Amino acid sequence: MNAANQRVLRRFLDYLKVEKGLAALTVSAYESDLSQFAGFLEARRRELPEARRDDVRAFLSRLFSDDVKDRSVARKLSALRHLYKFLLLDRVVKHDPTLDIDSPRQWKILPKSLAGAEIDSMLASTEGRGDSALAAAIARRDRAMLEVLYAAGLRVSELVNMKLEDLKLDMGHVLVRGKGDKERIVPLGRASQEAIRGYLAEARPALLAGKVSPVLFVRRGGGRLSRQRVWQMVKAASAAGRHASPHTLRHSCATHMVENGADLRTVQTILGHADISTSQIYTHVALDRLRNVYRSHHPRAKKV
Repeated sequence: MNAANQRVLRRFLDYLKVEKGLAALTVSAYESDLSQFAGFLEARRRELPEARRDDVRAFLSRLFSDDVKDRSVARKLSALRHLYKFLLLDRVVKHDPTLDIDSPRQWKILPKSLAGAEIDSMLASTEGRGDSALAAAIARRDRAMLEVLYAAGLRVSELVNMKLEDLKLDMGHVLVRGKGDKERIVPLGRASQEAIRGYLAEARPALLAGKVSPVLFVRRGGGRLSRQRVWQMVKAASAAGRHASPHTLRHSCATHMVENGADLRTVQTILGHADISTSQIYTHVALDRLRNVYRSHHPRAKKV
């Protein structure tokens, strides 16, 4: 990336961190997407402030031709919109090249969710792994993490950063710090509460081995678990069935709630979505239930 584009991008990223208070992981994602666009422009001998609508359209077309998924393309377009809104306000540009460019229709991409039996199978996979006291402690910890991921619909980063002081088992909830350090209170079901109690009573002390840690879920020696380690654990737990990830459990939590009658505002609050439009995707995975509710309650649904 040339020096001029680097200066523009650095000012925008500093704005995101300082003024908007976005998390480092989110800012890093913006940097990656915008650097890709800057490189595309430089191949066309243009800099970021000189971008035209045709450049943006060509960039998106290139992404699609490279088989980039709709959701990723939409994220990159969103990053461009935020950049040029900032540049307009800062009077660096006079026109926004992202205007009148439709975002890919993400609602068509239905999230993958697991059946209840598949969730049970994943939880059962943690049982019987106890050749030693340490192996038994790890199995109990993994069981508790799976229960919490599914019960609370957490992002994996929210799970690994959860502190012991955030847990309020006597009140049946946990304080979660999500994107942008926004806090929300998420209820925990009885199954996850029992799994956490068992982990705290027997597994966590064995993993700490006399050390002290502020985080709830720890690795051997008391250190913080990595996001990659949680992904590996979930993948291993789902080995006997469909491949799953921590995000699959998050989707499953939301889908099963909607299927059982939860309203979208509740799902939005629990999952920590900033915009309810993000939660609305779950209406598409529960259409059968919506149709049944409509037929049962709308006065003209059954009239010929």
